Amino acid sequence: MGSRNHDEWRKKGSVMADDSKPVLYGVEGSTARITLNRPDKRNALNDVVIRDVKHALTEAAANDSVRVVLLSGNGQDFCSGADLSALQRISDASVSENMADARSLMELFVLIRQLQVPVIAAVHGRALAGGCGLASACDLVLTTTSARFGYPEVKIGFVPAMVLAILRRNVSEKRAFELITLGEEIGAEEAKQIGLVNRVFKDETFAQEVTAYVHRFENTSKSAVSLTKSLLYQIDGLAFLEALEAGADVNVIARMSDDCRQGIARFLQKS
Repeated sequence: MGSRNHDEWRKKGSVMADDSKPVLYGVEGSTARITLNRPDKRNALNDVVIRDVKHALTEAAANDSVRVVLLSGNGQDFCSGADLSALQRISDASVSENMADARSLMELFVLIRQLQVPVIAAVHGRALAGGCGLASACDLVLTTTSARFGYPEVKIGFVPAMVLAILRRNVSEKRAFELITLGEEIGAEEAKQIGLVNRVFKDETFAQEVTAYVHRFENTSKSAVSLTKSLLYQIDGLAFLEALEAGADVNVIARMSDDCRQGIARFLQKS
């Protein structure tokens, strides 16, 4: 998808008139759109971008009409990772300053997981380093055929440590090791084959395909999706029996919800 078409798609969902903001936020129907808006910097991450994405996610969480959050990037790339000024600060910062910076990014990853609605990354161009980490931190990843993914941090002596916690949950141990230690880029189809990406769409129809995919959540129960997302990530660290017990608890909660009762009533009427 060309950058012009992508920009038009992004603006369609944004209610912000100030395109100079590094992160744009808007709600279209039941979809909250968060757009990284530093195209001249390949949407590189810095403390302001991370802060604003967290604010946008918090705003989406507070909006009862939102069923899904769509995260994308303006311009040629989704996100190229940390920008040069951020890297410079890392090399000059104290231990406490680096810890605060790292924890800010950690908070973003945690917030994505804790959000009650699905967070979908729509990736075009390159998603590298922290940008690849940001995409993989989302619940679902949709990408163009021409997109590229990679974790090149080791090439500058950096360790993508927090990203590894996410990557290891997306792909096999050996594949994660290879991606992290070689720092090489992979294409969209390979990313899909190893479990890093959910769907790959043609560049020229990407906007329409993503919109259609997102709208599918309008046909699901918001409360059921929320409970399912929470349970899925909760059982990461649980033993089999504990996971079943957690599932039983969620099962009871779901049965008592208005969505379930109304859904059962509709089903019985059709029978």
